[in-house]
Amino acid sequence: MEGKIASRIRALLLDAAEINELQIDELEIMKDHIHMLVQLRPKVSVAKAVQIFKGGSSRVLRKEFPEIKEFLWGDSFWADGYFSETVGVVDEKMIRKYIQNQKEPGGL
Repeated sequence: MEGKIASRIRALLLDAAEINELQIDELEIMKDHIHMLVQLRPKVSVAKAVQIFKGGSSRVLRKEFPEIKEFLWGDSFWADGYFSETVGVVDEKMIRKYIQNQKEPGGL
């Protein structure tokens, strides 16, 4: 995900967070995946937050960038899965550094 598509994804994810009272503390868009550090309200599950971020953005991206259809498997922009980890196993500072360094050669 690069260029205009990456810029639009960033805007859509930030909009979704604001509308749903979620807080994105770090966001790095890679070529084939995204890293995010997100604060959720206690009543919002990780699965619900993923649904919020993926659902609306997928519909908008497919509509605004019809040329991506040839690269998709099925009707969804995003893959089915996701990975999540809570701050505590690894501290927040380390997670932030990891996300911020993703586009540097070698990463962390």
